[in-house]
Formats: sequence, structure tokens, C-alpha cells
Amino acid sequence: MELQDWYKEAGISEKVYDFCSKIEAGLKERFEAIDRTAEYNQMKVLRAMQKHKVSAGCFESSTGYGYDDLGRETLEDVYASVFETESALVRPQLTCGTHALTVALSANLRPGDELLSPVGKPYDTLEGVIGIGDNAAPGSLKEFGVVYRQVDLKEDGSFDFEGIREALNDRTKLVTIQRSKGYATRPTLSVARIGELISFIKSIRPDVICMVDNCYGEFVERIEPTQVGADMCVGSLIKNPGGGLAPIGGYIVGRQDLIDMCAYRLTAPGLGKEVGATLGLNRSFFQGFFMAPCVAASALKGAIFAANIYERLGFQVVPNSTESRHDIIQAVTLGSAEGVIAFCKGIQSGSPVDSHVAPEPYAMPGYHSDVIMAAGAFVQGSSIELSADGPIEPPYAVYFQGGLTWYHAKFGIMMSVQYMENEHLLSL
Repeated sequence: MELQDWYKEAGISEKVYDFCSKIEAGLKERFEAIDRTAEYNQMKVLRAMQKHKVSAGCFESSTGYGYDDLGRETLEDVYASVFETESALVRPQLTCGTHALTVALSANLRPGDELLSPVGKPYDTLEGVIGIGDNAAPGSLKEFGVVYRQVDLKEDGSFDFEGIREALNDRTKLVTIQRSKGYATRPTLSVARIGELISFIKSIRPDVICMVDNCYGEFVERIEPTQVGADMCVGSLIKNPGGGLAPIGGYIVGRQDLIDMCAYRLTAPGLGKEVGATLGLNRSFFQGFFMAPCVAASALKGAIFAANIYERLGFQVVPNSTESRHDIIQAVTLGSAEGVIAFCKGIQSGSPVDSHVAPEPYAMPGYHSDVIMAAGAFVQGSSIELSADGPIEPPYAVYFQGGLTWYHAKFGIMMSVQYMENEHLLSL
């Protein structure tokens, strides 16, 4: 059977196949540049593992208290080396990115402190954690007396430096910077822009803690936010750094004193990093981190492919087809609920798991509108695997990300086009 025959058998029409193949042919140079970055980051991770003498003994399991877990301690040393930080907390007990961010915030903020976001509103699930507006959840930071302020980005996506200067005050304890766009169509922040923002903040308040939500951005560039002044960097292991192999977990890297506080919050004061059984997950964490640079590169290729296809079809895409990339997410404004649903059904049908089911919008916990999520993943909710999601509300944008291999990402995007075309929601 020829390659095109496999696509045809999967439901891809000749028209869709030819259209997408022409787009792919024009991306060779960009893909080669991505491969060079992946090679650089692969060497960075490999050398860190060699430096800290990762051995077969690091893959052993711990239970109970988890005292003297060689693998856990070595893995955290590897993360600290790769991110060029003093310390790291990498644990399966950090259940997701939102949890990791919650631990980092609640560990280092106290009643009366002020939390500032200089990049506008954070991701939906953080609204409940912080206690923004009517979305305060029980146990939110607001409930514990932490004050929240934000400075929106300007219309062109640039920082409102004067607004940030005015917002910073003696009570400002921590500044949270979300690298990725969340459910917004603003530009993702490059590491260089994050560094510029941190330098500006530190020039006014050197003692303020600068924390970066690094979700979806790891290994997309050659440097990470902690290399340009971030005091803490937070992310999820079922996104980029888990390489598709980590079945759960999160990480927090940064200054020793801040990470110690995070460890006390995660476990208990006085216990900290000394406890926390890994329950047989060390091997997956190590191997996933080793694979992460190449997996992130595959997802990045998929995002660029999607941007070029949907821009050519007349849809607004962020980033656009030629912009530089700083995370793996591709936003596509489809303009209708039907478009978002068809796109997600196409992605789901292209998945290796649950390809036979159809996603539907649902009132998911932590979100303020119905959300549809397509993710036929080996790990539930793993958005480094092929996935797409979006709120069913104007402007009806869908957010595509992931793909453990470039070829799978390519197929998923082609299926989204096919489903849209079948529903007469686009014209080739």
C-alpha cells in the first residue's frame, strides 16, 4: 500500500491530502531550524544526566515516606542543571500544572501580600486559585488575604510598562508571568521578552519574586525563563518536559529558599523535600525528560503546519504562519461553535486512543463556559499528546497543541481540515 493510500483509508480525501502536502513542502527550512534547536536541547539534557551520574539505581521505586530516594533526588538535580537554577521540586504529588502553580503561589505568599500579573488575566483554572472576581473557589488566595492586581497587555500585545510601574508597590510580593496565551489570542511571550519584563520589574523592586508559568514553552527555545532572571519557573510533566511518558507530575525550579518553601507547602513544614515516594515512576520521569526536546520539536512542527494551513484557508491564527514560536500552542479563530466542534472531532478521530468517540462541549470544573476537549491520549489530559480544546464562546477560537511525533500531528491536523470540509465550514 502506498503512503497516500493509508491516508485515504483513514478518511482523508485526495483534495485535502494534496492541499496539505503543498503546505508541508514549503516548510522544510523552518523544520530544519526546529531540529537544530531540538539537537541543542537534547545535548543539554543528556549532559545534565551524565553530570549527575544517572544510573539504573535511579529507576528503583520508593514507597511510604520515600526517604533516601536516589532517583527522585537525582532527577531534581538534573532539572536544576537544565534550567540553571539552585534547586528543583519534581514530584508525582504535583498532580497538574494548576496544582504546581498553586503550591508555588501559596508557599511564598502570606496574608496582606499582593500578587501582580503584568500580562493580563491568567488561565481560567488559575482564576479560582487566586480568587478573581466571582470565580473565587474555597481556599483561594483571596480567602487567605492575598490581594490580586493585574495590568493588561496593550492592544498590540506589548507590555504596559507605565501601568506596571504604577501597580508595583510596597505590598507587591510576587509577580506571576504566564508565558503561553491560555484561552486568549494574545502572543505567547518569548524568553527574551520575559527577560525584558523581569529586568524592568527588578529595576523598580529588586526584592519582588518573579515567577513564570512555563507550561507549553519548555524546549521550544534554547534557553528557559530562569536563565533570564526568573526566580521560579513552574510547569506540568504531562506537557513538554514529560515527553509523553510521564503519567502525572509537575515541576517547580528556582531559588533554593523559594523551592524549600514550595516543598514545605507540598508536604509539611519541617519535612519538605525529604519525603515523597515515587512509586515506580522515576524511570518514566527520566526517560520522558530525555525525550522531551524531540517531542516538543514534533509538536512545534505540528503547530506551524496548522498555522500555515488555516491561514491559507482564511482563518485568523495566532501565531501567524511566519512568526517566531515560543510555545507549542496554535490558536485558530473559527468564528462559530460548529467550527470549534468540527475541528475537535477531527483531532479526536485522528488519535490512537478513543478515535471512535466524538467529543462534546461540557461544563468542566474550573472553567467559566462550556469547553470542548479532544485528546485521544495514552495519558489522560496529556496536552503534549495530540489534542485540541477551546471554550464555546466568542470569538470561537480553538487551541491546538501536541503530537508525540510530527507525523501524528500532521495527520491530526489533516483530519481537522477534513471534518471542517465535510461540514462545509471551509472551502479548499
